Amino acid sequence: MLAAGASRRLGTPKQLVRLGAETLLERTVRVAREADLNPILGVVPTDLLIEPSPTGMIRVFNQNSVEGIASSIRAGLRALASDGATFPGVVILACDQPAVTSGHLRELANGGSDIVASAYGGRKGVPAYFPSTVFQALLALHGDLGARDLLLNARAILLTRGELDIDTIEDLEKARKLYVT
Repeated sequence: MLAAGASRRLGTPKQLVRLGAETLLERTVRVAREADLNPILGVVPTDLLIEPSPTGMIRVFNQNSVEGIASSIRAGLRALASDGATFPGVVILACDQPAVTSGHLRELANGGSDIVASAYGGRKGVPAYFPSTVFQALLALHGDLGARDLLLNARAILLTRGELDIDTIEDLEKARKLYVT
């Protein structure tokens, strides 16, 4: 889970912003747990105090978070491989997309040997499933574009309201109207 962004436009760490009774980080970890994703690695910046870590999340510090999203992808993959375990694939998701459901994540995780993206707002994006055959390509990413090029020809599954990510106060207010009961 990518949660190392600087939240410049929001003006406060979005990972810790509350959407109902949970922070965005807690909400994302809960949804990933409900989808039976395991392990759940939360890639966070070194200067963000998150105590305690959400239940079920293994904290991974991104020493290079100023580079952008690619550095978080690399940090997560390296941490995943650090104990020598192998995985058939990974689901990469961001902590600021409140429309993500456990059912959507389970559907992505069944991608097998294919890259499977989420479709919203006329484009493909995360959350997305990446099979282990593309791990080297993910490790070679640099900058703030993430895996966008890898998703261009990927199969995609519709994520209703997936275009809403919380980057501004207006986005947060919209999310609260849609997702807080």
